[in-house]
Amino acid sequence: MAQKLAAFLKNAWAKEPVLVVSFAIGSLAVILPPLSPYTKYAIMINKATPYNYPVPVRDDGNMPDVPSHPQDPQGPSLEWLKKL
Repeated sequence: MAQKLAAFLKNAWAKEPVLVVSFAIGSLAVILPPLSPYTKYAIMINKATPYNYPVPVRDDGNMPDVPSHPQDPQGPSLEWLKKL
């Protein structure tokens, strides 16, 4: 099987090197992003970022149910990002 693949690639490289290179680059573009360490951090940042931002509310001191920050009561933190 490996010999057939090697023969095919050698023949394809001899006839159409531009196509072989373009397929190789395209294959790397599909394979490498999931293997990248940056993908892990991008996923973590996206999980910690809220989808909608709250409208500022004037606090008169009688609003115990309104948090001062959208992530105060719960949610993932970005402490790991500060430690990088």
